[in-house]
Amino acid sequence: MTRGTWTRRIGLTVVAATAVTALAVPAGAQAATATSTSTATAAAADVDYATWQQDCQALMDQALPYLQNRIAAAKPGEKQALVLDIDNTALETDFGFSYPQPANKPVLNVAKYAQEHGVALFFVTARPGIIKSATDFNLKTVGYQVSGLYVRGFIDLFKDVAAYKTAQRVDIENKGYTIIANIGNSATDLSGGHAEKTYKLPDYDGQLS
Repeated sequence: MTRGTWTRRIGLTVVAATAVTALAVPAGAQAATATSTSTATAAAADVDYATWQQDCQALMDQALPYLQNRIAAAKPGEKQALVLDIDNTALETDFGFSYPQPANKPVLNVAKYAQEHGVALFFVTARPGIIKSATDFNLKTVGYQVSGLYVRGFIDLFKDVAAYKTAQRVDIENKGYTIIANIGNSATDLSGGHAEKTYKLPDYDGQLS
């Protein structure tokens, strides 16, 4: 996420629509981009929670077959990892406020398949460290198995978000994991490499945090 705070709007109606984009990014290589046009191409004022869920599902319908094939092709001893952003990726954030925040169901379903097949789930967020425990509890309560949760410390608050998130993926790789996919809704969640494939959920020109 690119916001410095995680307090969100209640009952947000999104005011811009975008195509759903999947980016294939081998670690250390230039991204190869594939674009899938959302079925929800109505006027911006018509984009709402149902549209967002439809758009998320469309992208996860691409992600799941890839993960099924990649998991099946794991090398002996390979430790596979899936990296996820949190706000409006793993959790619903901008469509009403509650605690625990609900899971973004299309993403949760993909994550559940991964975790049930031995893939470790790591969450990399720009949320501040002061709410790490609450965030960890929230993720576990709604069904995610958290192998690692990266939040920003005080010094990280002054760093570029994309650079901070890239550094966390490097740390995951240094723990011996192969990041087979990275899912987020902002360019800062996905840029910098260190993931075999990336999936960008819609943010409607930055209207979703």
